[in-house]
Amino acid sequence: MTTPATVAGKVFLIIYGLFGCAGTILFFNLFLERIISLLAFIMKACYERQLRRSGLLPANFRRGPAVSGVGSLVGWKPSVYHVMLILGIFAIALSCCASAMYTAVEGWNYIDSLYYCFVTFSTIGFGDLVSSQKAVYQHQGLYRFGNFMFILMGVCCIYSLFNVISIVIKQILNWVLKKFECRCCPKCHKSSTRLSRRNAITPGARLRRHNVAVDTDGQYDSDTEGRRLSGEMISMRELTASSKVSLAILQKQLSETANGYPRNVCINTRQNGFSAGVGALAIMNNRLAETSDSRTEPEPKLCC
Repeated sequence: MTTPATVAGKVFLIIYGLFGCAGTILFFNLFLERIISLLAFIMKACYERQLRRSGLLPANFRRGPAVSGVGSLVGWKPSVYHVMLILGIFAIALSCCASAMYTAVEGWNYIDSLYYCFVTFSTIGFGDLVSSQKAVYQHQGLYRFGNFMFILMGVCCIYSLFNVISIVIKQILNWVLKKFECRCCPKCHKSSTRLSRRNAITPGARLRRHNVAVDTDGQYDSDTEGRRLSGEMISMRELTASSKVSLAILQKQLSETANGYPRNVCINTRQNGFSAGVGALAIMNNRLAETSDSRTEPEPKLCC
């Protein structure tokens, strides 16, 4: 139970804690980022293996530098719910193994050992149960090394799990608030009734709505943003431009299907649930959708 006793030691602890805690949070965030990258790589490898078994790809197929999306995991990011499930299972398994060690070495019962694991891994630290406090242990060096590894991995898993759970809670709260807003606000009913039908969409409307979905979480400035009311007409130029956009999207989908690439690659990286920030754990939530900017490559331009 080491604590600072002098004034200089306490001042040093405050200064060192500012940088030490920040570096520790960065380490935990990088741990979660690598977990997501590993899951994305496994999903991508399983998909390519399935294509090879079905004969759509040759057995010795390797993606060259000219192929779109080489070395990129865009579109393969796992869902936030899958990450939460995997982290939860791993944290439970780690806690059970650590509790077995504490029960055998410290003499605690198994429930107290599980309680100690959660309090320690979540960095709550009540101090009612503290490991490695006896003067002598059998295989003391091995036990202290195992205690260190269990606490390190446990804190990483629990912190990452809390980070993912905070994102899920935010999504649930946004969904509940949206439901209450639509039921309680009379303006929502009027606007939804007035704009229930769309006669035509301008060519730039789809791009404007897409950009808003990627960059911001807000809604449109006006009720008629990106859509036309019933009874309005579009010009021949707008119709031609809309056809070109549809043709370009169709060409891209056909190219991806012919090369055996997944069709779920989407520029909107919010589809997997990792976006924005939540409280103090929001340092790298904006990076969870894309593991690294260096892996992202621009998509090839399509000629219409």
